[in-house]
Amino acid sequence: MKISILKELRSGEKRVSLTPNVAAQLIKMGFAVQVESQAGEGAHFSDQAYEQAGASVVSGAAAYQADCLVQINPPTAEQIAQVQKGSTWISQLYHLSNADTIAALASQGANAVSLDAIPRISRAQSMDVLSSQANLAGYRAVIEGAGHLDRIFPLLMTAAGTVTPAKVLVFGVGVAGLQAIATAKRLGAVVEATDVRPETKEQVESLGGKFIEVKGVEVGSEGGYAKEASEEYRKAQREAVNKSLAQADLVITTALVPGKKAPLLIDDEQLGLMKQGSVVLDMAAEQGGNTSKTQANQVVDLGNARIVGAVNLPSTLSTNASELFARNIWELLKLIGPKGEIEFNTDDEIVDGCLIVQNGTARK
Repeated sequence: MKISILKELRSGEKRVSLTPNVAAQLIKMGFAVQVESQAGEGAHFSDQAYEQAGASVVSGAAAYQADCLVQINPPTAEQIAQVQKGSTWISQLYHLSNADTIAALASQGANAVSLDAIPRISRAQSMDVLSSQANLAGYRAVIEGAGHLDRIFPLLMTAAGTVTPAKVLVFGVGVAGLQAIATAKRLGAVVEATDVRPETKEQVESLGGKFIEVKGVEVGSEGGYAKEASEEYRKAQREAVNKSLAQADLVITTALVPGKKAPLLIDDEQLGLMKQGSVVLDMAAEQGGNTSKTQANQVVDLGNARIVGAVNLPSTLSTNASELFARNIWELLKLIGPKGEIEFNTDDEIVDGCLIVQNGTARK
């Protein structure tokens, strides 16, 4: 069975879905591997590196002449038109909000595996692209945020006087939020965090942060994701965090709800509370943003505060992001194609969760 590594078409995307090292491992498993020319350039993996790993380099329509097509982002209409009947497409598909893409893949008579739909269970952790990429994004969010601040993070004691540490507030204690907390602490900031799930308090405190509790109202989690918060919870959270928000130098927001617009966490009134020179780094910008003024891939200057609408942060760390993404796919392929032939056992919880289209029929 032949696997084709496609070049990413999304503007600004530097990652590649499979690296030369993982390509070599797949070849040992019995797969034939080809790569679209220059697919790995943005992540610093040359065509020659793929050839040395045993893969062949192809261009144009030949890249779609394969049993399995792999990339990071959802396919374009032009790409779907080249997908062969009976082949398998593997990428992030975000099927809950991309019904047209799923229907188009089904009309081609293909199979479609959505990497973002892999269940967040212990057995699937090694395949979880959302977590591996969010981990890097959380780190990068702090670095990007620091770049927009007009002050340093750590306490600094000098003969000229003492510089107090920066204050960082993190909304959302998932994978990205935890990494943001850890990174900000390593840089010397005083960190606070809030989340709809009270059980994350222990995680925040283990990293040296302070957890802002919203008392009397709980939301919890489901399927590894935070449930959508009620209006009652949002009101209580707003009251609990406003003091910290007004004192924060950098605010990082990470809240997302699968298949829906990102929840509004900071409204116009709250933005008005923020101090001069403060920064909000909104990691949910592509899904509508967690603030009322967020614009994706834009920096909005409000006078007192600056809002950075972060987009595709993992791509700014393209080498590491590609390495982790590739290993996630490799682990998945070890499950569905251990002998070089892909087979879908839908009795398996992981396969059942991520197989969105099977033999031209949409399953979800």
